[in-house]
Amino acid sequence: MQRLTWVQPEDLLGHELRQAAQDGRQPSAIAARWRAAGGAEAPARAGASPEPASGYLRHLAEDLMDELADLPSTLAELEPTALDDIRAACPTWPTPTAPAPTAPPTHAALEAAWLGRAVGCLLGKPVEKLPLDAIRQLAESTGNWPLTTYFTAKGVPPELLTAHPWNRRSAPTSLAENIDGMPEDDDLNYPLLNLLLLRRHGRTFTTTDVATLWLDELPAGRTFTAERVAYRNLLLGLNPPRTARHRNPFREWIGALIRADVHGWTNPGDPAAAAEQAHRDATLTHTANGVYAAMFTAATIARAATGTADIHTCLRTGLTVIPPHCRLTAAITHAVRLAEEHEDFDTVVDELHATYADTHHWVHAIPNTALIAAALTHANGDFTGSICRAVSGGWDTDSNGATTGSVAALLAGTPTALPDRWTAPLKNRLATTVGDFDGTGFDTLAHLTLVEATRP
Repeated sequence: MQRLTWVQPEDLLGHELRQAAQDGRQPSAIAARWRAAGGAEAPARAGASPEPASGYLRHLAEDLMDELADLPSTLAELEPTALDDIRAACPTWPTPTAPAPTAPPTHAALEAAWLGRAVGCLLGKPVEKLPLDAIRQLAESTGNWPLTTYFTAKGVPPELLTAHPWNRRSAPTSLAENIDGMPEDDDLNYPLLNLLLLRRHGRTFTTTDVATLWLDELPAGRTFTAERVAYRNLLLGLNPPRTARHRNPFREWIGALIRADVHGWTNPGDPAAAAEQAHRDATLTHTANGVYAAMFTAATIARAATGTADIHTCLRTGLTVIPPHCRLTAAITHAVRLAEEHEDFDTVVDELHATYADTHHWVHAIPNTALIAAALTHANGDFTGSICRAVSGGWDTDSNGATTGSVAALLAGTPTALPDRWTAPLKNRLATTVGDFDGTGFDTLAHLTLVEATRP
């Protein structure tokens, strides 16, 4: 039996049990049945357990996931997924502030945003999946703590690398001594896909348009977590939004958030429109807080794209498009308060990990979005300070660095405001398997994004 990550039922069930406990269901009886049958917990960090389960356990896992889906949730009314219900729950849902459309972001600002997203992603790639103490030890061993530049293996004691090896897929392209252009990563692939989406369908695209684009342009092997499950569901003949719900325990993880930037870049001064686009994109794969994370990010970026607001105003704008009583709002509010209260960012990170690490997977949208908000707040939107804080906080390091870098670089307004030590190794070149974008420069991506930002 092939070992296929992120779709094996016996691995999905453990994640669904955790999801059920988080979203207000009562899964304890089903969990007891799974354990009594010999079922294992979900893999802590990998996408698949080392050995496939028996056929009996695999079928049992499928049946139990369906039973879990039928359990009532005490949070259903507070955390809707339908756009009309989200709007109704938001008392300060934004409207455009000017009678005339806001001027589009400049080409320089968009180039900075693309570069910032790439740099932040690249900074986090070598330490993705590593625990927080390992990230700190690896950086400290080379005199790079607090973080100020890319990770390096030079000078790291061999015993430390044995205990905490770099991310095996990323180290050959993402350590300082190895960087030669921006390597492929899903945190850049999805913005490229959304650029294609707008070029083909414009602002009125549907969730079905997103699905069709993925089937045409996105190799299944380049998807992970919720995106891979939704992709599988499309191939099974399911339609959105059921693709996000059917046996998809990752529907509140970070995948929709990392797809949100283009929606914000192309709706300057209109956070509501940015959030609505992000919603149509996100509901292919996500529900509730997974969708809110994308909407929050898109609205934050839409406000930043005006060039007239500081980071704190932008983050407050992001909160206006998600339900005020949802778990994500509580997490972001908590994170921002911690960042405002503590001078030492390590204290902020430790508090966030103490609150969320034991109950949430390291790729879950709630703790990761909270960390992004904390990093941007604590650094006051400074580019280097923001990406270094986000990555040093652990969890989904490359995704958090990417989104933080996008926002902070957009606020900086021009590539020349980003230090050369970050941008020069990228050589204005990005690798990808999406469309015809392989080898494209960030200046070209800025031009293509500006075209969509100015399209009626």
